[in-house]
Amino acid sequence: MEFEGTVYKILPLTKGVSARGEWQRQDVVFDMPDGNFSRKICVTFFNRPDDVARLREGAAYTVSVNIESREYNGRWYTDIRAWRLQPKQTEQPAPVPDMPPLGEEPSYAAAPAAEVDDLPF
Repeated sequence: MEFEGTVYKILPLTKGVSARGEWQRQDVVFDMPDGNFSRKICVTFFNRPDDVARLREGAAYTVSVNIESREYNGRWYTDIRAWRLQPKQTEQPAPVPDMPPLGEEPSYAAAPAAEVDDLPF
């Protein structure tokens, strides 16, 4: 799944050691506009410190995530893990200022063309 959101808050890093070795996880809360309302989504970055280091609060990103739920002692828990992060593209580049906008023809009527005599003497 993929969504676009703005970084609302970067939570502290958590580190640990398991049977498979050292791990680190960091949760990031994204603000996702939804019409008139705004929704917050907490996304986990597991062993991805470089991705989190690039994040800036208030910046917009496109985030690809996996969503998984699991049961433990009769309760269900949902995990949202990021696997790709891309800065959201800003507006289109501005047109070159010396070029007329598309659809408009440049006006040559303002200055009369000088006559050129290219005949030999």
